[in-house]
Amino acid sequence: MYLRQTRELTHQGAMVVLQGAIAKAEEMGVPQCIAIVDTGGNLLAFVRMDGAKILSQISATQKAVTAVSSRVPTGGVAQDVEIKLALATGGQLTNLKGGVPITIDDQIVGAIGVGSGTGQQDVEVALAGIAALQAVM
Repeated sequence: MYLRQTRELTHQGAMVVLQGAIAKAEEMGVPQCIAIVDTGGNLLAFVRMDGAKILSQISATQKAVTAVSSRVPTGGVAQDVEIKLALATGGQLTNLKGGVPITIDDQIVGAIGVGSGTGQQDVEVALAGIAALQAVM
Protein backbone atom coordinates (compact mmCIF):
# COMPACT_ATOMS: atom_id res chain seq x y z
CA MET A 1 0.00 0.00 0.00
CA TYR A 2 2.79 2.41 -0.82
CA LEU A 3 1.35 3.61 -4.12
CA ARG A 4 -2.03 4.72 -5.37
CA GLN A 5 -3.35 4.77 -8.88
CA THR A 6 -4.74 8.06 -10.08
CA ARG A 7 -6.15 9.44 -13.29
CA GLU A 8 -4.74 12.73 -14.49
CA LEU A 9 -5.60 15.06 -17.33
CA THR A 10 -3.10 14.94 -20.20
CA HIS A 11 -2.21 17.82 -22.48
CA GLN A 12 -4.38 16.23 -25.18
CA GLY A 13 -7.33 16.20 -22.78
CA ALA A 14 -6.59 19.79 -21.82
CA MET A 15 -6.76 20.78 -25.48
CA VAL A 16 -10.21 19.19 -25.80
CA VAL A 17 -11.38 21.20 -22.78
CA LEU A 18 -9.78 24.35 -24.18
CA GLN A 19 -11.41 23.96 -27.61
CA GLY A 20 -14.82 23.34 -26.04
CA ALA A 21 -14.48 26.43 -23.88
CA ILE A 22 -13.30 28.58 -26.80
CA ALA A 23 -16.26 27.44 -28.91
CA LYS A 24 -18.70 28.43 -26.14
CA ALA A 25 -17.02 31.81 -25.60
CA GLU A 26 -17.20 32.51 -29.34
CA GLU A 27 -20.87 31.47 -29.43
CA MET A 28 -21.56 33.88 -26.56
CA GLY A 29 -19.49 36.66 -28.14
CA VAL A 30 -17.41 37.00 -24.97
CA PRO A 31 -13.62 36.77 -25.48
CA GLN A 32 -12.05 34.93 -22.55
CA CYS A 33 -8.79 33.91 -20.93
CA ILE A 34 -8.93 30.16 -20.33
CA ALA A 35 -6.47 28.12 -18.22
CA ILE A 36 -6.41 24.34 -17.77
CA VAL A 37 -4.35 22.74 -14.98
CA ASP A 38 -3.61 19.19 -13.82
CA THR A 39 -4.24 17.94 -10.27
CA GLY A 40 -1.01 19.54 -9.07
CA GLY A 41 -2.06 22.96 -10.37
CA ASN A 42 0.45 22.80 -13.23
CA LEU A 43 -0.62 24.71 -16.34
CA LEU A 44 -1.41 22.36 -19.25
CA ALA A 45 -3.10 24.75 -21.68
CA PHE A 46 -3.90 28.46 -21.88
CA VAL A 47 -5.36 30.93 -24.33
CA ARG A 48 -6.10 34.63 -24.21
CA MET A 49 -8.70 35.11 -26.90
CA ASP A 50 -8.47 38.28 -28.98
CA GLY A 51 -10.17 41.05 -27.02
CA ALA A 52 -10.02 39.34 -23.62
CA LYS A 53 -8.93 41.49 -20.68
CA ILE A 54 -5.17 41.34 -20.14
CA LEU A 55 -5.34 40.94 -16.34
CA SER A 56 -7.78 38.06 -16.73
CA GLN A 57 -4.89 35.84 -17.78
CA ILE A 58 -3.73 35.95 -14.16
CA SER A 59 -7.15 35.44 -12.59
CA ALA A 60 -8.04 32.58 -14.98
CA THR A 61 -4.98 30.66 -13.84
CA GLN A 62 -5.69 31.48 -10.17
CA LYS A 63 -9.26 30.23 -10.59
CA ALA A 64 -8.08 26.91 -12.06
CA VAL A 65 -5.48 26.39 -9.32
CA THR A 66 -8.00 27.29 -6.61
CA ALA A 67 -10.62 24.90 -8.01
CA VAL A 68 -8.24 21.95 -8.21
CA SER A 69 -6.70 22.57 -4.79
CA SER A 70 -10.01 23.12 -2.99
CA ARG A 71 -11.80 20.44 -5.06
CA VAL A 72 -14.87 22.68 -5.49
CA PRO A 73 -15.87 25.47 -7.89
CA THR A 74 -14.58 28.92 -7.01
CA GLY A 75 -16.84 31.67 -5.75
CA GLY A 76 -18.31 29.89 -2.74
CA VAL A 77 -16.21 31.35 0.06
CA ALA A 78 -17.92 33.80 2.41
CA GLN A 79 -17.05 37.43 1.70
CA ASP A 80 -15.38 37.95 5.09
CA VAL A 81 -13.04 35.02 4.36
CA GLU A 82 -12.33 36.05 0.76
CA ILE A 83 -9.60 38.61 1.55
CA LYS A 84 -8.03 36.24 4.08
CA LEU A 85 -7.83 33.55 1.38
CA ALA A 86 -5.96 35.88 -0.96
CA LEU A 87 -3.64 37.15 1.77
CA ALA A 88 -2.89 33.72 3.25
CA THR A 89 -1.89 32.34 -0.15
CA GLY A 90 0.07 35.33 -1.39
CA GLY A 91 -2.60 35.99 -4.00
CA GLN A 92 -2.31 32.52 -5.53
CA LEU A 93 -5.89 31.49 -4.70
CA THR A 94 -9.06 33.42 -5.44
CA ASN A 95 -12.78 33.39 -4.73
CA LEU A 96 -13.77 34.81 -8.12
CA LYS A 97 -16.32 32.71 -10.01
CA GLY A 98 -15.08 30.79 -13.04
CA GLY A 99 -12.88 28.02 -11.63
CA VAL A 100 -14.30 24.49 -11.88
CA PRO A 101 -12.73 21.09 -11.12
CA ILE A 102 -12.72 18.69 -14.08
CA THR A 103 -14.26 15.42 -12.94
CA ILE A 104 -14.27 12.12 -14.83
CA ASP A 105 -16.00 9.12 -13.21
CA ASP A 106 -16.24 10.98 -9.89
CA GLN A 107 -12.48 11.64 -9.83
CA ILE A 108 -10.95 15.10 -10.16
CA VAL A 109 -8.41 15.02 -12.99
CA GLY A 110 -7.67 18.75 -13.28
CA ALA A 111 -9.46 22.09 -13.39
CA ILE A 112 -10.40 24.93 -15.70
CA GLY A 113 -10.32 28.63 -14.91
CA VAL A 114 -12.04 31.21 -17.10
CA GLY A 115 -11.91 34.99 -16.82
CA SER A 116 -12.85 38.16 -18.69
CA GLY A 117 -16.64 37.97 -18.68
CA THR A 118 -19.08 38.19 -15.82
CA GLY A 119 -18.81 35.49 -13.19
CA GLN A 120 -21.78 33.64 -14.68
CA GLN A 121 -20.33 33.86 -18.21
CA ASP A 122 -17.01 32.53 -16.95
CA VAL A 123 -18.74 29.56 -15.30
CA GLU A 124 -20.79 28.83 -18.42
CA VAL A 125 -17.66 28.74 -20.59
CA ALA A 126 -15.84 26.54 -18.06
CA LEU A 127 -18.71 24.05 -17.94
CA ALA A 128 -18.80 23.88 -21.75
CA GLY A 129 -15.11 23.00 -21.80
CA ILE A 130 -15.63 20.21 -19.30
CA ALA A 131 -18.66 18.93 -21.23
CA ALA A 132 -16.51 18.70 -24.38
CA LEU A 133 -14.09 16.35 -22.60
CA GLN A 134 -16.85 14.29 -21.01
CA ALA A 135 -18.44 13.86 -24.46
CA VAL A 136 -15.35 12.08 -25.82
CA MET A 137 -14.64 9.91 -22.76
